[in-house]
Amino acid sequence: MDYLQIIVLATLQGVTEFLPVSSSAHLILVPVLTDWEDQGLAFDIAVHVGTLLAVVTYFHRELQQMAAEWGRSMTTLRLSPSARLAWGLLLATIPVCIAGLVLKEAVESHLRSPLAIAAGLIGFGLLLAWADWRSRGKENEYDLTWAGMAFIGCAQALALFPGTSRSGITITAALMLGLSREGASRFSFLLSIPVILLAGGLQVVQLFQSAEAIDWMALLMGVIIAGISAVLCIHYFLVFIRRAGMQVFVIYRIFLGITLLALFWEGGF
Repeated sequence: MDYLQIIVLATLQGVTEFLPVSSSAHLILVPVLTDWEDQGLAFDIAVHVGTLLAVVTYFHRELQQMAAEWGRSMTTLRLSPSARLAWGLLLATIPVCIAGLVLKEAVESHLRSPLAIAAGLIGFGLLLAWADWRSRGKENEYDLTWAGMAFIGCAQALALFPGTSRSGITITAALMLGLSREGASRFSFLLSIPVILLAGGLQVVQLFQSAEAIDWMALLMGVIIAGISAVLCIHYFLVFIRRAGMQVFVIYRIFLGITLLALFWEGGF
């Protein structure tokens, strides 16, 4: 991998992991617009490590408090708001784990086409537009009920379908439940932590089973660039949505979906 490829792919992963715009759509466009070879599984793991470090760094105070009070709750059997949120994040992760085990092969075999991704971009983008337009919520992530967290977790399972966007569908579900834009986004970002850990763990297993050569310098650059771009993305995204909402991301999703349709229509679904 050359430096330009490392910078572009790591930045793309760092930004699209948390914006509601679908990383799978962007990763399909990269080989269309370039002649780059596949970056390999090791690099995919590296950029996921970078995004994980970014979200853990950004929310480190909340995570420290959640971890301490979650551990305390197992001995006292009393739930503080932080302990309750920690348990809720675990609850909300269960549906995507089950869906991943049941549907992963079917989705990868039949729904990875550019046109299917375009349909997901446009369809779920319009759903995000509706949820954001009707949103008048002022609640934050600590106000979610158990049922609400389970609902967002079930919505997250839809992100297995390419073009949906994990952050996009979880933010949409949280907005539908009455959370503020910031509260919905913060819960979505926190919910990404167990998902990235699980996905990264599976990738590590696959890496050990392969005989892929490893370029350690490329991996280190990927971790650093993905991490920095992800931290900046989280910070400025939360600032931006307080003022402008989600509609600009909806417009971008629709534009990107139309672009994929224009490029790949002859190929069919």
